Amino acid sequence: MTMAEGASVPVLAVDAMGGDHAPESIIAGLDIAAVRHPKAMFHVFGDEALIQPLISKGKHLAGRVVICPTTEIIADDLKPTAALRLRNASMRRAIDAVANGEAAGVISAGNTGAMLALAKIVIKTMAGIDRPAMAAIGPSAKGDVVMLDLGANMICDARNLVEFAVMGEMFARTVLGLPKPTIGLLNVGSEEMKGDETLKRAAEALRAGPIGPQFHGFVEGHDIAGGTVDVVVTDGFTGNVALKTGEGALRLVGDLLKRVFTASIAAKFAYVLAKPGLNRLREWLDPRRYNGAVLLGLNGVVVKSHGGTDAEGFAHAVDVAMDMIVNRFNERIRDGLRQHDDRAALVAEPPTPVATPVAPPIATPIAFGP
Repeated sequence: MTMAEGASVPVLAVDAMGGDHAPESIIAGLDIAAVRHPKAMFHVFGDEALIQPLISKGKHLAGRVVICPTTEIIADDLKPTAALRLRNASMRRAIDAVANGEAAGVISAGNTGAMLALAKIVIKTMAGIDRPAMAAIGPSAKGDVVMLDLGANMICDARNLVEFAVMGEMFARTVLGLPKPTIGLLNVGSEEMKGDETLKRAAEALRAGPIGPQFHGFVEGHDIAGGTVDVVVTDGFTGNVALKTGEGALRLVGDLLKRVFTASIAAKFAYVLAKPGLNRLREWLDPRRYNGAVLLGLNGVVVKSHGGTDAEGFAHAVDVAMDMIVNRFNERIRDGLRQHDDRAALVAEPPTPVATPVAPPIATPIAFGP
């Protein structure tokens, strides 16, 4: 049985002990995902005494799971430096499986900082990639939008941004199924003279490269939700702030709608009439649909699930991981980088300091109606 990315029997390493509702929601999520991915195998790392009964209760996991017993758990508040010392932790062993070629990808709902640090050190960055980037999918007025970086790199140079654009473009092709996704660089304005030299250099290289026809140019904050482009590229600091601001706006809208429809008897009656439309809105904005932030640019697929998600949300994160594995995402990234002739001109820029990664923002459930 081959374990390589894109193999006929794709293998996903799963940290069963990470997350607020582990291991119950993790195993239940795998049971849902097993139906969607009938050829997949899951190597599950964690406390065997807790995991085995849950697998036995599953309807679709028989013969699909290999339990890999571990004795340690990386707590949510554990610092990344301390997490590196826990060699028999479920998260560490799952990441080791990818580094050793036993699995094509890894997924965890555990400590984000620890996962980013472990993945970078153990799985390592892909040849030709200066830094990996955290990417995620969110809603927009025209469908879904990919955004990166979301916190893995606080400061970026032009080369980093070009690499993010290449990886984001391929991610949108692979996960969203877009044949020619459009790309925008997040800036303080859409005019060409706006922004600093880093953004201008990156824009120049993108226009001259193979994905130049898909490069829209500079976009602003409102363009993210507006769906102006399919892929929004920025540094980790700006991306983290922008996405968390968007999350707050969505929660505010949800809270205001709830207040409106509970303000009076007439409002409650209006809610009954509006309920079908609100249900469609709730489904569209359901954070479980967007669960699964991906660390792009590593020698393996690395997916971070929201720690508080339920089984359905975890299954969606598994979907993202399996899409990337089956569609040979990393091989496509390598090809895309080789084709980008203008990246070499950016190498001469002085390196920028590497900042400590922060947790990627993943949407919080929104409640509508009474």
